[in-house]
Amino acid sequence: MSMEADAPSERLLVVDLAARSKNWALTPEGEQRIRENAPPGWTVCIMRSETSSDGDGPPRPSDEVMEAIRGAEAYYGFGIPRLLFLEARKLRWAHSAAAGVGTALYREMMESDIAFSNSAGIHAIPIAEYVVAGILHFLRGLDIAIDQQHRTEWNKAPFVAMDSVLREVDSVRALVVGVGGIGGAIGERLTALGARCTGVRRRVGLGPPPGFERVIGLDDLEAELPVHDVVVLAAPQTAETNGLLTADRLDRLPAKAIVVNVARGALIDEEALVGRLKDGRLRGAVLDVFRQEPLAPTSDLWRLRQVLLTPHVSPVSPGRFWPRQLDLFLDNWNRYSRGEPLRNVVDKQAGY
Repeated sequence: MSMEADAPSERLLVVDLAARSKNWALTPEGEQRIRENAPPGWTVCIMRSETSSDGDGPPRPSDEVMEAIRGAEAYYGFGIPRLLFLEARKLRWAHSAAAGVGTALYREMMESDIAFSNSAGIHAIPIAEYVVAGILHFLRGLDIAIDQQHRTEWNKAPFVAMDSVLREVDSVRALVVGVGGIGGAIGERLTALGARCTGVRRRVGLGPPPGFERVIGLDDLEAELPVHDVVVLAAPQTAETNGLLTADRLDRLPAKAIVVNVARGALIDEEALVGRLKDGRLRGAVLDVFRQEPLAPTSDLWRLRQVLLTPHVSPVSPGRFWPRQLDLFLDNWNRYSRGEPLRNVVDKQAGY
């Protein structure tokens, strides 16, 4: 354990960000930035033991952080495991470097008055660009082109036929489920290319954010599905959204619709999705998240041409994550130290 005191004090921040996946591990530059920007009176304790950045936090904390957390007032990690939370008797604020918080909303966290904030929106730009790229992949028939390339086949027929699948973006109506940082960025980019976007949000009264013509609530989802060619899942996994795209709802989509999931795999019935891709009801699916990760080699999703599949990497943006992440965290740390309202406070009851 490496510990450095910026000023004698009992106020301790524990930083637990040594992710096994090096793209998500706190960089030396980031560590230096945390130390240099510590508010007066804080001690910074940086964990060296590896942790997991997958999903919304590690299943089990390291022995090193279990020892350090006992004196911590603040914790900065990927979620906060229950075992660690139970050991953190002096904890008053936890900030997650992840956006999802599902595994951190255990009973003890729900019943506590500990402030809990997350990093929702940090990944908005790369995920939004991923979504646009995936939709264009199918609108421009690139799945057909790749298939022909593998067979060394020169064949214009699928592209120039009267029933060609090719479309321009301004002919598309997109339904974006979740209009927070990620969903909002998706809507803005699709609208800039000419699409017409409808958002789905819990608090409809807040109105449509930039890039959206209108917003609806989940209660109106089934009525809207038949008039949208693209459905993008960009909402947190909660009791309301778990299993959201059922077989029946997939059947309500118009023929040749495109389904995109950059939220959590549990939001969609994968078996039903496979069936509707196989029978040609759907044009394609862009999937970065799955119910089981890694995706089992036996899954039919691997073998369907109509699926553009990636291993949960839509947020990746080398060199951009930590500057954005630390802009948020350092601002929140200063807010917390001054007793001001935090950004990205998790609504424990809503689940995000």
